[in-house]
Amino acid sequence: MTFFVRLMALLLCGAALLGPLPTKAQDLSRIITLDQLAVDDPVSALQQTEAALRDSAVLGSPPELRILIDLLTLRAQLLEQLGYAMAAGDAWSHVARTQKFSRAELNIDPVPAYEQAAALYESQNALGHARRALEAAISAEAETGRDDDTLEQLYLALARVATLDGDPEAAANANAAAQSLSQPSFETALTEGKNPFISMDVYYATDRARSGHPAPTKFYSGRRGDRLELGIATVTIPATHVPGTVERPSVWRLEFSPSPSKHVLLRAVQPVDPDSFYGRLQGEFSGQPGRDLFVYIHGFNHSFEYASQRAAQIAHDMGDSAVPVLFSWPSRNTTVGYIADAAAVRVSGRRLAVFLEDLAARSGAQTIHVLAHSMGSRALTDALEIMALKRDSQPGDDPVFGQVMFAAPDVDAQLFATMARTFHPLARRVSLYASSTDWALVSSRKLHGSAPRAGLGGDVLLASDKFDSIDVTSLGEDMLAHNYFSNESSVLADMVTLFWRNTPPDVRCGLHPRAIGQVSAWEYRKQGCPSNDLIGAIANLRQKNARTPEEMRALITPLIPDQPRLDAVMALIEAMQTN
Repeated sequence: MTFFVRLMALLLCGAALLGPLPTKAQDLSRIITLDQLAVDDPVSALQQTEAALRDSAVLGSPPELRILIDLLTLRAQLLEQLGYAMAAGDAWSHVARTQKFSRAELNIDPVPAYEQAAALYESQNALGHARRALEAAISAEAETGRDDDTLEQLYLALARVATLDGDPEAAANANAAAQSLSQPSFETALTEGKNPFISMDVYYATDRARSGHPAPTKFYSGRRGDRLELGIATVTIPATHVPGTVERPSVWRLEFSPSPSKHVLLRAVQPVDPDSFYGRLQGEFSGQPGRDLFVYIHGFNHSFEYASQRAAQIAHDMGDSAVPVLFSWPSRNTTVGYIADAAAVRVSGRRLAVFLEDLAARSGAQTIHVLAHSMGSRALTDALEIMALKRDSQPGDDPVFGQVMFAAPDVDAQLFATMARTFHPLARRVSLYASSTDWALVSSRKLHGSAPRAGLGGDVLLASDKFDSIDVTSLGEDMLAHNYFSNESSVLADMVTLFWRNTPPDVRCGLHPRAIGQVSAWEYRKQGCPSNDLIGAIANLRQKNARTPEEMRALITPLIPDQPRLDAVMALIEAMQTN
C-alpha cells in the first residue's frame, strides 16, 4: 500500500470517528508561480513540484485536498511534457484516484484524468493499463448518474482498446453495454422527487475560450478567448437550499449522483448574440421597474461552472431581488496558476469596461450593482478606472452604478486607494470587505514583496473617505475561495441592505465603528444581527414596493411570528428609512 493510500485511509477513519479534523493554513507563495516555471524550465518545475508534495507547510496538516490535486496534476502535465509517457500515465491515474476520493468535497470530475492516463498507456502499447484506466473511468462516471453520453463513449473506447488487446469477448461486452444505455430524464425530479427545485437564468459575459466539450460543466476552459462571448447559463437550486451554501453531492450523506432536488447545479450554457442577450435581459425588468441588476466577477482559482453556481446562489439568497449577471474571466482554476491568472485578469479588465458600458446602455435596469471577488477585483478596478477617465467623472456626477463592492480584493493597497479616488464617482457607494485571516491574500502579499493587499483586514485594514472599509475577520478563516463572504448570510444581509436603501454603515446591522487615523472604518461582529430574518423581510418589501411603516409591518409580521424577532427587524428597517 502506498503512502498516499495509507494517508487517505487514515483521513477517512479519522473523519468518521472524530468528525472534522483541524487544519493548518498553507503558504501558497511557494507554489503559485510553478505554473509559469513549468513553461520556462519544466525540469526545475518538476523538481519543485515533487518537493512541494512532500512539504506539509505547503499541503497543510492534514493535507488540503485542492492543493494536493493541483500539485499532482501539474506533476502529471510536466511528466507528459518531458516525454515520460508511462510515468505520466501513472501520474494521471494518481490524479484521478485523488479526485475521485475528494469529489464529494471539491466537485472535481476524475473521468478526464482517467481518460488521459488511458491515452498515454495506449500510446505506449500498455493496453492492459489502458483498459484498467478506462474501467476506472466507467466506474467513476456511473456513480454520477449524469444524463449525457459520456458513459456510452467510455464503453466504446473500452471496446476499441479491448479489441486491440486481443480480447474480443471483453470488446463485445463493452459494445453491448454502450448500446443498452438509456438517457435518464432530467425532469424526473419534478415528477418523482419530494424535493423540487427552481431554475435560475444567470446572464454571462466571458472571454474564456470554449473547450469543445458539449457538457455545460465543461463548456468553457481556463484558456483565453480572443473576444467576449455573451450567453445565459441555467442553474438549478433545490427547494431545500440552505442560504449561503452551494450544495454538492456528499459521500458522507451517501450521495454519489448530483440531483437538482438536492444540489446547486449548472444545467445548461447557451451562447447568444448581443441583440438576443440584451433583448432577453430587458425583459427581466419589464413591469418590474424596482428590480436591480447584479454583476458578479469571480476570483482566482475559479471555474466557469463554480462561478455561475455562486452567482446564482448569491442572487437567490438575497431574495431574487436582482437579476444575476456573471463576468467570467479565464482563470486556470488551479492554485499553481496564479501567474497565468494574474496576466489574464488584466486583459479581461479592458473587456469588462466595454461590457459594463453596454450593460448601462442596453440592459434596461435602472440600477446596476457590481461585486468583485479576490483577483477579480483587478479586472474591476481597471475597468472602473477606464470608464471614469473616459467619462471624466467628477464628484457630484450622476452615478452609473448603485453599489460597487470588493470582497477580499487581491490588489496592492496603495494602488487600490489611488484608483478609488478616480472611480468612486461612478457609484453611489463603494464598499471594501477585508479579512486578516485570508491566507490566500497573506500568500499574495509575500509574493508581492510584503506590500499590503487591499483585502487584508486587522492592523493593515485600508481606509479612505472614498469607500467604506469593513473588517469581517470575525467571520473566520478563509480557505482561498473566500467562503466567509458569500457563505455567511449576515454579509448577504449587509449587501441586501445596501441594495435596498444605500444604507450608510452606522445604521447597518452588525457594524461597529473603528477609527484608522482620521478616517472611519467598520468592524463586523456576528452576534446580534438577525440576518436571515432581515433578508426575507427586505426581499418582500422590495417585491411589494411597501413604503409606509404600516404597509411594512403588515408584510413582515406573517414572516416572523416571534414578537421579539419581529421588533428587532422592524427597528432596523425603521432606522434605514429615516436615513
